[in-house]
Amino acid sequence: MITTAWWASEDFWRKATIWITAFMVVVLIVLTYDSLSQISAGTERVPAYSAINNRIYYRQDKSRNMPVPVIGDPAPLFGKILSETEAEALVEKGKITTQAKNCMGCHTILGNGAYFAPDLTKAWLDPAWGSEGTREQLMMRFLLDPPANSRGYGSKRRMPNLGITEEEARGIIAFLKWMSTIDTNGFPRNFTPIAQEGDR
Repeated sequence: MITTAWWASEDFWRKATIWITAFMVVVLIVLTYDSLSQISAGTERVPAYSAINNRIYYRQDKSRNMPVPVIGDPAPLFGKILSETEAEALVEKGKITTQAKNCMGCHTILGNGAYFAPDLTKAWLDPAWGSEGTREQLMMRFLLDPPANSRGYGSKRRMPNLGITEEEARGIIAFLKWMSTIDTNGFPRNFTPIAQEGDR
């Protein structure tokens, strides 16, 4: 008569598989809730939508050896301080517009998308806009008529006219500004933000 060791029996491995699977389901549920609490707006690394009412810039964090976003003095978009609800609605409009216009077909946003066109994760702070004082107007002009306002810097890549309305453009700009407040652990690497005017 052949006896099978307990650890080699089919029954043992069946039960072990059930218990391990059940345990991992619990672990995944806990990790999902933890992740959601870390990436929701209004948390330490993802500021509230009303952060678009302030100046955003980056400072080198020596302990982390990377630049981190700083929410500075009041600097409202389009000259108007928005409530949290108004700011959320405007940022949401921009997010939905970038999805509807398939911006990630050419651009990268928070590590997702294509690499044909510039990364948009910190586009609000991109030095290509010239200066903090003119950025808002230049972004608006560009979004409303990309072919007439493009800056290829020697590249033949150009953004087509996507028929973006002024309301959608305002939303996109708010979304881009809000995204620049997110602490992305230094992503994208080697990004140099727009010149810090009056940085104290």
